[in-house]
Amino acid sequence: MVALARRAHPALRFHVGSMTALDLPDGTLGGIVAAYSLIHVPDEHLADACGEMARVLRPGAPVLLVFQSGDAGGRMRLSERFGRDVDLTYHWRTPETVAERLAEAGLRVTARVLREPVGEEKRPRAFLLAEKPMGLTPR
Repeated sequence: MVALARRAHPALRFHVGSMTALDLPDGTLGGIVAAYSLIHVPDEHLADACGEMARVLRPGAPVLLVFQSGDAGGRMRLSERFGRDVDLTYHWRTPETVAERLAEAGLRVTARVLREPVGEEKRPRAFLLAEKPMGLTPR
């Protein structure tokens, strides 16, 4: 996916890494969009991922998180997807749980939307918009 993105948008910079240990200097990003990625972060690492987002954002910068929502602590493991062997675990969370982790990391949630499933979707979709407050120092 990153190779496709680089070809389609050669003027943009793309990084591959771990959400729990971003290889970026403190306060360097003007924003983050994490769509359907937090569902792959285990509960015990969610606070680290939120902390890393707070660390690398510039003061005043936004973060938009989009994820399939579900009961706190719920998960699903797949060994096959789209006809291919995979080892994939999804971690379901409520918007409140993720908002709490963002707040603990020092990010301020400014909007939240929970959309009911549409069409063939089986789970609600959560959208959280947060920002790094001005004057927040990295943890």
